[in-house]
Amino acid sequence: MAETILRGTLSFLNDLGVYDVILPFLLVFTIVFAILEKTKIFGVEKIDGQEITRKNMNAMTAFVIGFFVVASSQLVVLINIVAGQAFLLILLIVLFLMLAGVLQKEGEYELDGGWKKGLMITLFFALVLIFLNALGWLQTGYLFLSNYWNTDGVSAIILMLFVGLFIAWISKSSGTTKTKKGDS
Repeated sequence: MAETILRGTLSFLNDLGVYDVILPFLLVFTIVFAILEKTKIFGVEKIDGQEITRKNMNAMTAFVIGFFVVASSQLVVLINIVAGQAFLLILLIVLFLMLAGVLQKEGEYELDGGWKKGLMITLFFALVLIFLNALGWLQTGYLFLSNYWNTDGVSAIILMLFVGLFIAWISKSSGTTKTKKGDS
């Protein structure tokens, strides 16, 4: 297959280190800087009566953390794997929401409370699985289960699940509290 101009440009950028150095650095710098700005860990300065975050401290800290991350090739590989798989997850979410929006009547599409929470929980577990896969722990767990998966182990896991669910069901509160007359 002949190499196109755009493929050659991407190959040149790869040889230059854009994907292994610059983009991971910018990603880490941006995320850390945004977190530091939002949390105001280094405090604020009063300038002309307005409280402004210490952008110089936040930027320098994010800059140093970004360089530490880029210096570790293992972290860069982890970022590249996680970013690629997280993008696929985001693409699936967008396609699902497009399909759900097409099947809905007129108006703006919005997930109801239960569906929204369920989707958030599912996405959280998907991100955890993406990180476990990127670290190689998912493969280790799969190998462990495939080697030690027998009827005794399955029975013990199912029994523990039932006991845990039963305890959770018994100990959950009904959500309503009774108040005596005269209490406010």
